[in-house]
Formats: sequence, C-alpha cells, structure tokens
Amino acid sequence: MMIYVLEDDDSIRKLVVYVLQSQGYAAEGFAAPSEFWDGMKRALPELVLLDIMLPQEDGLSVLTKLRRTEQTAHLPVIMLTAKNTEYDRAFGLDLGADDYISKPFGTVELTARVRAVLRRAEKPSREPEYRVGGLQMLPARREVRVEGTPIQLTYKEFELLRLLLDAKGTVLTREILMDRVWDLAAERENRTLDVHIRTLRAKLGTAGVLVETVRGVGYRLREETP
Repeated sequence: MMIYVLEDDDSIRKLVVYVLQSQGYAAEGFAAPSEFWDGMKRALPELVLLDIMLPQEDGLSVLTKLRRTEQTAHLPVIMLTAKNTEYDRAFGLDLGADDYISKPFGTVELTARVRAVLRRAEKPSREPEYRVGGLQMLPARREVRVEGTPIQLTYKEFELLRLLLDAKGTVLTREILMDRVWDLAAERENRTLDVHIRTLRAKLGTAGVLVETVRGVGYRLREETP
C-alpha cells in the first residue's frame, strides 16, 4: 500500500515517511508539487498526506486538482497544516479533504488517523440502495445523487450520510457518529462533526434539509422532505 507525502519541510517529510514505513506502509515523500505530479504520473497511491503551505502552488490548489480529475476524485487525502482555525478546516473539507492533522502532531495520532482513513476507504460496500425524496445513495458504487445529479462527497461525508440513511428517522448521538466515522473518541469535544455536517448539507443542496439537528443529542435523517 503506497502513501505519498507532499511536504516541503525536510524534517517533517522525512519523519512522516519514516513513521509510515515503520508501520509497514510503502511511503514516498515529495518536497514540491512538481515532484508530486511526476510521481502521480508513474503510479497512483492509496493515500496522500498533503501540506497546505507549499512552493509553486499551495496544497488547497493541489487538492482541488485531485478532486477534479476522474482517476483521483475519491483518493483519500489528509491535510497536514499549521492552520487550525474552524474556517481553514471547513474550507479544506469543503474542497474534499478527508481529514486534518494540525502541526505539531504526534506519531501516534498520525498513524491512527492514517489507519482510520485507509480502513474507511477499503471497507467493502454491499448495502442496498437508499432513497429519501430526491436523495439517492448507491453504496456499492459510492455514489450519491440529488434529483439525479451526482454529488461529490469526501469519505467522511459519505460515511456520515450512510449512517444517517441506515438509521433513517432515528437520532444518532454525537458519540456514536464520532466513534463510527472517526474511530477516535478524543475528537468528540471539538467541532469536527459540526463542520462535516455543515459541508454535507451544503453539498446536498435541496436535500440538505433532510439532515436534522437534534439539539443536545446529535443528528438524524428525516424520513421525508419537510
């Protein structure tokens, strides 16, 4: 399993590559986007760790290009960044990032998040088709459509929506959603879930009203459009 690391800081890049290799992953580091794009032409990885502040072009630009290319539209991407404001996180998530790791980070957190993202990406989907109003999900093909129009979701957004659809009409607590989607109980107290729900609603457009907030408890998917 190959992981690409695009990070211009030599010490951080070498450390991340070393940690990943010590965990049994094949990992290759790139100091600049031009090197990274050359690597992508040779072979596609299973995961990309992507810094935001880069020479030549920033990481958000790289992410946008990945999401606009058919071959890499669903390639898992974890952002490595010193920027940790809610706006920065929401902006990156809206562009299609699957997770954020804020610098400085520990090696235990890094490997846990890498495993979690790869586990979700490899999880086989054999669930039946879901339909609520104009919202349609085809899990086996990892497709979501609203009124017939394809909607591009990140892995976390897709898994959140799948869980809500599977429990249609039932309230899922914040703890359940965080544990099942992130696999990291330590994340329960921050705004990660709220940011993902907000971006999910925005991407669903007219079907976004189906995702209902139950104050003080969590979220549920309505059984029909209000």
